[in-house]
Amino acid sequence: MRNLLRPIFAAAVTALLLMSANVSSDAVAAARPSAFDGKWSVVIYTLQGDCDRSLRYSVRIIDGRVQAEDQSYQAAGLVASNGAIRVVVAEGGRMASGSGRLIGNNGRGEWRTSTGECAGQWTAVRRAADY
Repeated sequence: MRNLLRPIFAAAVTALLLMSANVSSDAVAAARPSAFDGKWSVVIYTLQGDCDRSLRYSVRIIDGRVQAEDQSYQAAGLVASNGAIRVVVAEGGRMASGSGRLIGNNGRGEWRTSTGECAGQWTAVRRAADY
């Protein structure tokens, strides 16, 4: 069942990103190396709602596309050449979307669950060995 849901999730995330992202069309173009490629450590902070106060995720950006580092959660997103980023993360039946900006080896932005029950901010740092 889990393997069956992956293509459905991937298609839904791609559609969401293409419909709602404020990311330039360059990020959707053919795959090409991005200035933001590498492994990133992301911490989300809950400022509104009854969700975990903070969570840490590892993601990898390859050719401007965001993906999860392990299989305990799913992440998909796009990074534009100017650092604008839009991401959707799913874990344990919950889904959240985030947007913001990466600048150099750091990033920050906002996130919200798909139901609107929780929201907050996120920060990101690129891991030094990966750029």
